[in-house]
Parts: sequence; C-alpha cells; structure tokens
Amino acid sequence: MEELDGSLLIGGEPNPANMEKKHLCAALLLWAITCSALPASSGDLLRIGLKKHRLDVNSIKAARVAKLQDRYGKHVNGIEKKSSDSDIDIVPLKNYLDAQYYGEIGIGSPPQKFKVIFDTGSSNLWVPSSKCYFSIACWIHSKYKASKSSTYTRDGESCSIRYGTGSISGHFSMDNVQVGDLVVKDQVFIEATREPSITFIVAKFDGILGLGFQEISVGNTTPVWYNMVGQGLVKESVFSFWFNRDANAKEGGELVFGGVDPKHFKGNHTYVPLTQKGYWQFNMGDFLIGNTSTGYCAGGCAAIVDSGTSLLAGPTTIVTQINHAIGAEGIVSMECKTIVSQYGEMIWDLLVSGVRPDQVCSQAGLCFVDGAQHVSSNIRTVVERETEGSSVGEAPLCTACEMAVVWMQNQLKQAGTKEKVLEYVNQLCEKIPSPMGESTIDCNSISSMPDISFTIKDKAFVLTPEQYILKTGEGVATICVSGFAALDVPPPRGPLWILGDVFMGPYHTVFDYGKSQVGFAEAA
Repeated sequence: MEELDGSLLIGGEPNPANMEKKHLCAALLLWAITCSALPASSGDLLRIGLKKHRLDVNSIKAARVAKLQDRYGKHVNGIEKKSSDSDIDIVPLKNYLDAQYYGEIGIGSPPQKFKVIFDTGSSNLWVPSSKCYFSIACWIHSKYKASKSSTYTRDGESCSIRYGTGSISGHFSMDNVQVGDLVVKDQVFIEATREPSITFIVAKFDGILGLGFQEISVGNTTPVWYNMVGQGLVKESVFSFWFNRDANAKEGGELVFGGVDPKHFKGNHTYVPLTQKGYWQFNMGDFLIGNTSTGYCAGGCAAIVDSGTSLLAGPTTIVTQINHAIGAEGIVSMECKTIVSQYGEMIWDLLVSGVRPDQVCSQAGLCFVDGAQHVSSNIRTVVERETEGSSVGEAPLCTACEMAVVWMQNQLKQAGTKEKVLEYVNQLCEKIPSPMGESTIDCNSISSMPDISFTIKDKAFVLTPEQYILKTGEGVATICVSGFAALDVPPPRGPLWILGDVFMGPYHTVFDYGKSQVGFAEAA
C-alpha cells in the first residue's frame, strides 16, 4: 500500500521515522477498516452484542476495504415489537475498532462456539475447520470438529469464496446452528480448510454468517436466515441492527431477529422497497455536501446496506469531491491533472457548446463507444476483477475525463468561470483516493467540516463529521481517516453506494425480508 501524506512533528520539525510510522499506521487502519455474539438472553429476546476496543494500529489489518472490488460485481412499516415478545431473538454484538461487529454462535451438538461477522453483504456461513492444517489463521481461531458433534452430517463438496484481500476454501458440511436461543437444524455451512489471507490472521472473528439473499449464496446453499424463517423460529421475517458507536461503551450493539427493539431508535423508520435481491439494494436519491447537491445522484443511484463493510463506499467522482470539501489528502493522480492541463479547455468548450456530457470524452478521443455506453478501453466490470485496484488506475485517462466532465458540468450550473472551474477541477484531482480508497485528514479540522447527506425516499439522512471520520491513536500520534472509500461500478449496475457501518451506526436499520424493504431511523 502506498504511503499517505502527513507527518509527526518533534520540536517543530518533521521526524522522518515517525512520519513513516504514521503513514504505516494509516495504511494499516484502512486495510482493516472494511472487514467488518455473545448470546445474552433478556426475557424472550436473543441479543448479539458488540463491544468496542481502543484502536490498535498493530491489529487493525483485519478488515475488507478491498472486498468491495470483488463483492459488488456479482451478479415494514409498523413492525415495532417490544423486547418481551416471545418471537424475537436478540443477539448482543461486540464492536472492534468500529470496523468489526461480531457475535457468538454455536455449531453442532453440543454447540461449539464461534465469533462471526453478521454480514448482510454475503449469504454463506463459514468457520475454520479442524482439518485446516496449513493456514496460520486457523491455528489462532476456534475450529469446528465434526467428530465432536452428534448432529453432524457429511457433505464434502468443495467450495471457495474470494474476497478482495484474500479468499477461503474448504467444503460444505451440515449441522445444527445455534444463534442466541434459536437452534437452526440441518444448516449447510462451509468448513474452511484454507485461510491464506492476513485479513483472517489478525481478525477478531472466526468466521462470517451471511444475511444476504440466496441469489448470491456460493453453492446456492440456503442461508441461515432463510432456515430461521422456514423452520418457524421467528414470527416476523424481519431482523434489525443497532450499532453503538460510543467508543467507551461496554455494549457494542445488538442484532434482533424477528422484529425490532423500540429502545434502539427514535421516531419512525423510513422504508424503501428493494430493487434487486441478492444484496439489500434500493434506490437512493441526491447526495449533498453541506447544503450543496453534487448533482451526481440527482436522477437516482443504487445503494446497498452492508453490515459487513465498515466504510461508506461510492463513486470516485463523489468521494473525491467529499475529500476536497473536508480537506482529506489522497494520492495525487497525475493522469487527472494531465486531463485538466491538456484537455480541460476542450472539455469546457464541448460542454458549453451543448455536447451531451456522456459524449464529451469520446469526442476528445479519451474513451471509445461500446454500443450506447462510453467505456474505457481497458475497464473491466467489478465482477471480472480478481485483483485489487480502482478503475482510476485501470483506465486513467478515460476515467479521469469522465470525472472531470461531471465536476465541470456541476460548476457550469453554478455559473462558474472557465478559469475558476479548471482550477477547482485541478484541486479535485489532488484529492482522488488511492486504489484502496484511503484518505487522511487533519484531526483539528473536524469541527469545521461540512455535514454529508444522503437522500432516501425524499428524506435527508445526515452524517456529521464526528460520525463519518474514524480516529485512532492519541496526542501527536492521532490519525483521522475519512469514512468514505472509492468504488466504481459501471451502469447498468452502478453508480453504486455501499452504506456500511459508518451509516448504520447513526441510523438503526431494519431488514424486512417479508415485505422486501429496508428501513432507517435515527439510532437511540
């Protein structure tokens, strides 16, 4: 990973050794930030709780920023239950670094305990296998022992799951799975026999329990949640997340199966229908920095709610504008600055003359036309990517041109002069995130940063700087990181936003499987 801008001062002068250390800490923080239950019954509710830990830059590699690059290219109003209802299962969750929310489950008879990420962005359950001999991650995490379970049924079919930062492989097995007080019978899951990635070595969790739809399930296996509903373990086909973002709180949050806990939110939920099953995907409206529209999602953007991703991920074009507005320092894109210096006036003239924005870059000779859509000559869709990296790096000139067009068009609407607009676009080039999406900011400037707003069903969901900036360390070693990461998914699937834990923390989220909708309300 490339170094980030910034330095530590000793006696008023930069100290190279400390500066390199700070760069490394920032890089590790972002590497860790997207990989993201002790069952404690309260009455008839099962609670999966999250606990918070102080940020430890030596341990925060275990996350999944880069998983976004692989993950997203694959192909209730009024349900307010009280915690005393017998048909709700509440599982307490633990919170590690605001980056990993995990809870405890049991597999087998008697139950063998595992800490898992409850991930709405995937659909399989996997844990390390006792037959995992050659991966360090398996040595330091709990392993499933089939011979110790009286309810184990052999399957043996091999399988694998690829993430941006690594992969796991193994074979399918079947056993009972205990989630809180509920026991799901004959659940197919994956025994991981290989976990080669450092992501899983440093992770606080043992495995992942997917809460997405069966359409994205590896092997087309039935997800745990489906079996909960099918076996009549919950009355309402609804589950909800409450994430506690208080770093000093003992309780990290709760995952409620079968309904919602009214103590977890204020007011009413805003519900929006799902547009595509697989992920929990819906249509989002305009996106604002402060009170100003970026114009990018004015006509609508697809969005996915993902409890397994820590950050907010969105189009590089908008993330760059956010970084500029909040003073985040990304890695300078020379290609973008080249576009401004060599093609900026041409792009301006084409826009002013009335050329359609989606035709500008091809007329400038920087993109070619594939059917009705302008695409870069070497852009691949996210589903085709098997290595890390952003589209900016893969097709620099075309992608930079397309971003410049969006920025210039928005400035034209605000009656900006050519000189000022080109200067502004050049500044934005300096804020383009690195391929892993990370951007650091000055911690002393948080109070002066603008709010960031998402429009969902004509309602503004506002994030304050304190909510979208992640902080680690103390004193001069403090590092602040933008909660926004770059992810480019081309049409028709994109543009796409991933609303991860940075969004789900301030907003209690209801996943209504029965009515095919998601709901958001201010978290209590």
